Amino acid sequence: MRTLVLAPRGRDGELAVQLLARHDIDASACANGAELLARIADGAGCAIVTEEALGPTVQHQLAHELEGQPAWSDFPLILLASSQAAHHLQRTASALGNVTVIERPIAPDTLITAVRAALRGRCRQYEAGLAIQQRDQFLAMLGHELRTPLGAIVLATELARNDGGRSQLEERLALIARQSKLLARLVDDLLDVARVTTGKIVLRREAVDVDATIAACVEAHEERARARSVALQVVDRSGATIDADPVRLEQVINNLLSNAVKYSPAGGCVQVSSSQRDAWCQIRVRDDGIGIAPEMQGRVFDLFAQVDGSLSRADGGMGIGLTLVDRLVRLHGGWVTVDSAGLGHGSEFIVTLPLGSPDHAQEGPPEPARRPSNVRVALVEDNDDLRDLTASLLEAHGCAVVVAADGAAGAELIVGARPDLALVDIGLPELDGFQVARHVREHVGADVVLVAITGYGREQDREHAAQAGFDAFFTKPLGIDSVREILSSARRRRDRSPA
Repeated sequence: MRTLVLAPRGRDGELAVQLLARHDIDASACANGAELLARIADGAGCAIVTEEALGPTVQHQLAHELEGQPAWSDFPLILLASSQAAHHLQRTASALGNVTVIERPIAPDTLITAVRAALRGRCRQYEAGLAIQQRDQFLAMLGHELRTPLGAIVLATELARNDGGRSQLEERLALIARQSKLLARLVDDLLDVARVTTGKIVLRREAVDVDATIAACVEAHEERARARSVALQVVDRSGATIDADPVRLEQVINNLLSNAVKYSPAGGCVQVSSSQRDAWCQIRVRDDGIGIAPEMQGRVFDLFAQVDGSLSRADGGMGIGLTLVDRLVRLHGGWVTVDSAGLGHGSEFIVTLPLGSPDHAQEGPPEPARRPSNVRVALVEDNDDLRDLTASLLEAHGCAVVVAADGAAGAELIVGARPDLALVDIGLPELDGFQVARHVREHVGADVVLVAITGYGREQDREHAAQAGFDAFFTKPLGIDSVREILSSARRRRDRSPA
């Protein structure tokens, strides 16, 4: 950033510029106050002004100019004054804001130090301004992204309720399910990016078959690709096994596939491949879609960056998917790059991960035969609608369900009923979920499988749940697959216990 110098007496301005240049500071002299004001408006790092140049008119014009700057801007001024005038200037120039007064005669080192400090401060201001701009853009995008599925859900619900013949009920329900899953994914992405950018994601590593993971992700995107008339192909397989968190690896591949399908035109093609080279595995996702401009390729992994950031774009997205990809891959000890010949020429994302698989303990003995009885479940949830819906879902899976609406009643219910499984919300009235778990463990021991069901998804919440005595932790909304997983775990625990 450039330093402006306004020193109309003799060669003061010229000499100051030369001094700054010898210390690698970009500087330029201004002929008068009008030029100084114009160049501040165009953008500058700081300004050096002598007392002779800072007459009442210039001072008034400067104050007016600086008042009109953005809230994040606090333009630094360095005023050079005689010892007699320094105190007066310090007081009268306070309206200009960020002012440093240096008394003459001035030691060169003093001026250089002051200018560098001013420029560092100005750089931080610009960074703050960019962060504010990104925040505002993100909040606008977030409102747009959340309102779209919410609007669809509300409208479909109204239509389903008012359609006396129920002729399109299945279609309405399918739409509500799709949009609800989209909402859940948006929330999950928000939580994940918060965790990953603060280093709070913990990988749960195991041996992962790369090709099987790719195949599962491709299958999950086939319906959407067909709806957009985009071909989705696996073109090469590596047979690689890596030491990875399978859920996070799927998240990486799914984000890349989602973007590739989204930005491909009708009739386009998305190709996925994996390969091995030396100690590394590469996963490639290539599309022949809109491509990425050269100036954007260095920013695609930045938080909230988007190829098209306009609110009128055809497809959604908050600009956090590729940030998650980049950070998750780095957590695995790898890296991700992008290659594009430019707009209109498609893109290829290359994920590089280390090969290898973890050591595994010997498998235990086979599970004993299950008892025929179904799982007895205690459900503790304070939201009436969610409690009723979850109870219905559990009963649909053959469970005998008892319910409670607050923590105190829930703790009493679980201790009294001794169910096989207890699903407990964390944010409960009376006693919170952690207190319920501790009470149950104190009075019942390990006989009940305790599962935390909560909207709190931070790693520290998982740790607190484990410390309180919960066996498992699931974030809302609780889907059918999660219910099946929980019930399967509860059956295994129950069937291993003495009859």
